[in-house]
Amino acid sequence: MPFTAPDFWLSCGHGLLEINPQGHLHLTDDFLRLLLDRPELAPIAQSCDKEIALHHQLMQTPRIDVDKKMLTQLADADAADNYGVWLRFRQRITSHPTLEASYLSLFQGDGVDVPPLLVQHLTQVLLKHVLGKQATALEVRVAEMLMRTQKITVLEDGSVMAADHETVERFATTGGFGSLGQLLQQGGIPLRSVDLDVLNEDNQSAYWDRNENFDWVICLNRGQPALDALCRVMEKWIQHFLSVRVQIQTEKEIDDDQWVWHTGLDPQASQVLNQLYMGEEVEPTLMERLMCLFRLNFLDNNDMLAQVRGKPVYMAMAVDGHQLLKLKPQNLLINLPLARRS
Repeated sequence: MPFTAPDFWLSCGHGLLEINPQGHLHLTDDFLRLLLDRPELAPIAQSCDKEIALHHQLMQTPRIDVDKKMLTQLADADAADNYGVWLRFRQRITSHPTLEASYLSLFQGDGVDVPPLLVQHLTQVLLKHVLGKQATALEVRVAEMLMRTQKITVLEDGSVMAADHETVERFATTGGFGSLGQLLQQGGIPLRSVDLDVLNEDNQSAYWDRNENFDWVICLNRGQPALDALCRVMEKWIQHFLSVRVQIQTEKEIDDDQWVWHTGLDPQASQVLNQLYMGEEVEPTLMERLMCLFRLNFLDNNDMLAQVRGKPVYMAMAVDGHQLLKLKPQNLLINLPLARRS
């Protein structure tokens, strides 16, 4: 019997969406209601009557037209701004037949005009769909890297460890005790340190009970299973969106006289690859931030632009000056040398 993963990331709302015959996601009113229930929009005790009425109307009919004048009548200017953002996001994701098409459209034109939190939410939903029911815990954990910033730490033995940045910051300020931890810390009471668990091939079953805690650390050294899992996730991501099959593997270096195409998975990696491609000298501090090189090959060369057909695509990921890794999964979709299709 094939392995079936326990359901994960339940709160993202994937189960509220419909799947069309092509296997892509179709937006529903229930998913829009889930977005309306985000803390940025859900009414609070101090909300004015007009804000409460607007929220109630939208919960009843999520696609109802909202006159901009209605927003100016809200007592809380921040709430009015949040509704304006939500309505713009609603317009973006209802203007296309699938959520996949809506996602791609966010990165076309003049740039992303919706907050990172909403882009992250959409990315999470799509990653859950792409991963499917046979995903391993390691694949789900590395998929977190495509939607959540990672804090990278290099241990004394050379191990490169990735932890969820938001989780690390939370433990650093509260010791893992939430608002209670903040009160204890303000009172001068020392908090116990919290060691996050490292996920590996032997303890994957433990991931599922804490899959929405985002509190597992992974090792990103070359040859470790997490990097291989990341390659598999990126392959699935590309195949789902672009209907092309690729093979991705890690590389030690780029030694290729016919290097013709590359894409960075983040701004720092893009800068390094661009400079290397142009034969420029890369500053040592920037070069040190490079974490991993990848080689992508199309399994069917006819899927590639004719002028680069049969050549590999080199990719890389790198940390910023604060040792943070912020991958951009959209780069895998909009920066590949795809053949033009009729």
